[in-house]
Amino acid sequence: MPSLDARSVASLLREYAQRTALRGGNPYRAKAYSRAADSLAALAVPLDVLVAEDRLTEIPGVGDAIADIITKVHKTGSHPSLEKLRKEIPAGVLELLAVPGLRPEKVLRLYKDLGIGSLSELEAAAKDDRIKKAKGLGAALQTKILQNLAIAKSGEGRLHLHRAAALLAHAKESIRKSRPELKHVTIAGDFRRGCELVGDLAIVAEAAKPDKTSTPSADGLQIRVSDRKHFGAALLFATGSAGHIEQLQALAAEKGMRLVADGLHKGRTLTAGAEAEIYRALGLPFIDPELREGRGEIEAALGGKLPKLVTDQDLRGILHCHTDASDGTETLETMAKATRQRGFEYFGVADHSKSAHYAGGLSVEEIAQQHREADRLNKRFGKDFRILKGIESDILADGSLDYAEDVLERFDFVVASIHGRFKLDRKAQTQRLLRAISDPHTTIIGHMTGRQLQRRPGYEIDVEKVLRACAKHDVVVEINAHPWRLDLDWRWHQAALDFGCMLSINPDAHSIPELDHMHWGVLMARKGGVPAHRVLNAMKLPEITRYFRQKRRSLARAA
Repeated sequence: MPSLDARSVASLLREYAQRTALRGGNPYRAKAYSRAADSLAALAVPLDVLVAEDRLTEIPGVGDAIADIITKVHKTGSHPSLEKLRKEIPAGVLELLAVPGLRPEKVLRLYKDLGIGSLSELEAAAKDDRIKKAKGLGAALQTKILQNLAIAKSGEGRLHLHRAAALLAHAKESIRKSRPELKHVTIAGDFRRGCELVGDLAIVAEAAKPDKTSTPSADGLQIRVSDRKHFGAALLFATGSAGHIEQLQALAAEKGMRLVADGLHKGRTLTAGAEAEIYRALGLPFIDPELREGRGEIEAALGGKLPKLVTDQDLRGILHCHTDASDGTETLETMAKATRQRGFEYFGVADHSKSAHYAGGLSVEEIAQQHREADRLNKRFGKDFRILKGIESDILADGSLDYAEDVLERFDFVVASIHGRFKLDRKAQTQRLLRAISDPHTTIIGHMTGRQLQRRPGYEIDVEKVLRACAKHDVVVEINAHPWRLDLDWRWHQAALDFGCMLSINPDAHSIPELDHMHWGVLMARKGGVPAHRVLNAMKLPEITRYFRQKRRSLARAA
């Protein structure tokens, strides 16, 4: 039989991962297979070349053991271990693993005890109350399944932003090495648009002559090769979105032109081929890729109202970070130094508060100890860098913060966040947040909806009402940059701006590498149309210390 291509091998390796997870044992083995499958799906070099040249271990996440599996699957179309696993569980059961919160052992019980062998059967069983009556499963699991089935369906085949970034970076480097004749190798697709989940892995490259054989694949990595004359149009179409392109085509038609995949034409003449030239010929300024969603950006461009989007370079400091005083991995000193080395002017520590027992929340005595340490380090750092003293204070079920006023007054800033009681109804959850926002000690509302992408939906709140309250009480709205959160969702950023809110791009870092989550937060802010002057931590050190000082003075006056 002919050897399998990378996408086919990736599909079988992903099946191997799922069946391994259901078998039990070491959970990291199944995760390793799954990551390797993602890397194979984004392969930029033909798999048979890598196999023939013994280069499989160049693929991210592929070591010698997985390389052996890939080789056998590539050459034979299967693997003895996979065939053995297939005899244990029907294929449809694997679908259940896509439901967030549904662990392999629960999937097995659903199959063995209730005979559930597909997502449709799972949904029917949950709606018929069959799951909550089963021993070892129960009502809580049934509720979670009903909530998360939509996530399983909507997130299918999509990657978190940071994972897509790693795969695309590797693909780009592979193309440069394997096809040095290609120039301007550029990442496109929904990653270029800054989408929080990426399903469209796309790259555009320039060649001396267009590659007639280069057509986008149905799935996996898509590589488009164009000549210089048509490169910009190829990049524009490969970036999308479909809605944005359709609106550009409608505008072109109004002007007597025709926008197609190889450029902007007037009659038989190519009017513009470069991306910026196409916009200019249509009477538009260049529209940043993050805004290209067909959500009013063309009207804003025609009216001269496009925002100047925030950039990584605009950010002057980092707020909302954790240390080993609570659930972080590094000391205050180590985290502060790493922040300084990245060129920032301040580090805002915000460890968990006392109610977060699961995260080692700080007692009042531990707060005093951390503040003494911050003072000591600030003397050493001098005037050019400063540790700002914050806390991530739990919002309790009634909306109060979990320290007394005299403790809260000791901080430069307070991030108020919900970490429990997610199942309160919409009205109660909204009132809970509104009370926390009205507390004069609250500086920032952290991860407002509590969502975790492809893991759990956010809790039910009236986002508009909460944003209006933030504007009224001068409370900053967090854009949590952790790639599993990216909360507040970018679709609400414009409303926050319209209501008058300031926003803060925070990494929620628990380790040194997580400080670099800031970039994902910037992407979300850009996608939401946020300019630098509306971002709290785009303030320079003197400005933000003055901002926090004025906040404390208003507290004192109110008291």
